[in-house]
Amino acid sequence: MVDEAVARLGRVDVLVNNAGNFGAEPSRVERGSFWEIDPDNWHPVVAVNLYGPMNCMRAVLPSMITRAAGGRLITIISDAGRVGEPGLEAYSAAKAGAAGLTRAVAKSVARYGITANNVAIAATRTPTTSGDLDDGERMKKLLSHYVVRRVGEPDDIAPVVLLLASPAASWITGQTYPVNGGYSFNL
Repeated sequence: MVDEAVARLGRVDVLVNNAGNFGAEPSRVERGSFWEIDPDNWHPVVAVNLYGPMNCMRAVLPSMITRAAGGRLITIISDAGRVGEPGLEAYSAAKAGAAGLTRAVAKSVARYGITANNVAIAATRTPTTSGDLDDGERMKKLLSHYVVRRVGEPDDIAPVVLLLASPAASWITGQTYPVNGGYSFNL
């Protein structure tokens, strides 16, 4: 993927790790009480949400470092990784791991002018989530946890990602920005 991007564009300046699902085949991931789920069901969740960002960062960093022209690494995590979500233990752990990875990488690459930050989102309407979010009773229960009584839209998240990808964010690194309708609060 990185080689193709470099071949077409000449270089990669910004990486946005924007994976957030339950694996390549989410319908096969068993759901239920954490202590009753077969640990094999954790693997697709961790593969997408933790190993995905690890592999992508590892792939883009060598050229960013060699160029010595800076770069931006942005990882979309979930509030599940910040506050934990019952029933989503493996997902919460993988997203928390991705956040920790981003903070650690931020410390490792800052001297090259590369920044690394997280954007923590909550329930956001995407093609993958639309079916769940169209359930009236489920939506009512879900929104009772949000200060802003609606789910997020991709357009709510994009401006923060654009800021972090821009030169205006050259002195921001190792941070997590919640964009979550007030689902949780941050210091």
